[in-house]
Amino acid sequence: MSVSQHDLDALIIGGGIAGLWTLHELTRLGHSCLLVERNALGRGQTVWSQGIIHGGLKYTLAGMMNPSAEAIREMPRLWRQCLEGVAPAGPDLSAAGVRAQHCHLWQTSSIASRVGMIGARVGLRVAPVVLDKPNRPIILRECPGIVARLDEQVIDPAAVLRTIADQHPGRVVRGEIEAVTVENDGVRARVQSGLRSLTLTARWLVMSAGHGNAALRTMLGLHAERMQVRPLRMVMVRGEALPPLFGHCVDGAKTRLTITTAKDTIGRPVWQLGGEIAERAVLMSEAEAISFARKELLAVLPGLDLARCEFATYDAPRAEAAMLGLRRPDDAVVFEDGPLLTVFPTKLALAPRVAGMVASLVGDPMSNRAAPPIQGWDRPGVAPGPWESAAWRGVE
Repeated sequence: MSVSQHDLDALIIGGGIAGLWTLHELTRLGHSCLLVERNALGRGQTVWSQGIIHGGLKYTLAGMMNPSAEAIREMPRLWRQCLEGVAPAGPDLSAAGVRAQHCHLWQTSSIASRVGMIGARVGLRVAPVVLDKPNRPIILRECPGIVARLDEQVIDPAAVLRTIADQHPGRVVRGEIEAVTVENDGVRARVQSGLRSLTLTARWLVMSAGHGNAALRTMLGLHAERMQVRPLRMVMVRGEALPPLFGHCVDGAKTRLTITTAKDTIGRPVWQLGGEIAERAVLMSEAEAISFARKELLAVLPGLDLARCEFATYDAPRAEAAMLGLRRPDDAVVFEDGPLLTVFPTKLALAPRVAGMVASLVGDPMSNRAAPPIQGWDRPGVAPGPWESAAWRGVE
């Protein structure tokens, strides 16, 4: 068995978007850091996400600014700079590309929906730009209500994770946390990977493992009840003739349906369906969820042809900071328990915000702890999209 020891400023557990962005931010500030992931980068919430860099519009549909919109409204500008490779502080994500430069917003024909669209313009950095028919995507030209462009980019989460990890060789390793003990000046952890064992001492332990945070907190004697799991069930549609579509159908103060487009390994378009449909589908069987999704698509996209399409579902529960009644938190959250930090970004777009929160708590780096990168350990791969393992079925 190969055994080695390293001193760190921060040990990060969990290789989703929050963990990797935090690794980049702390390393940029001069901290000695290591990220450990036991499975694949992004497995779970990051690869389940639709990749939209929200700017807060969906949270203002009632016509007023609220805490969720306040927290997230600066994110599209920051992400855009990173994706263009010109951000003064964030990672250079220009190699990751984007799935779409903007989303579209369209509404049902209800009066409430029109009022909601007007209210959505309040106090945002990214506001909708109403499009006339010739400038709409073809699939939205027959929609009876307003269609607008919203400058929220849509990323490929897997490509972003890979791009950040590539910038930190020897700082992202695959391994299992065997034990963690809290000491006077930080934590001591043992990491196992095959026949290799690594003992780490760190001033801070950052838990960014999503659903795995509950088990980590329990192992460390902390209350797991500070985390909630909010159920969601996504529906997917796959078909050669599906056009690229990225956007939200709003109905009053609700996002009735959110559609984003990806491609599977052989290039077939896949629509991921989120929004209110993902919340309602939790209470349905798979067949009922697919039937409901099909009806919703035909209702909000006049003229859509689903004759040769296949459908599938996947459960995508959200691990978040606990809220009364399973409400969605308004902002990213970091719990501080001595040298133990538990992070919940709440939304993919808020990863830079949660990384900044961690950096503020960690403070200045310890110059005498400049550990070298870990040599000879495998880096975890990036998790595949949910469509790759789904059970697809046709709908008569």
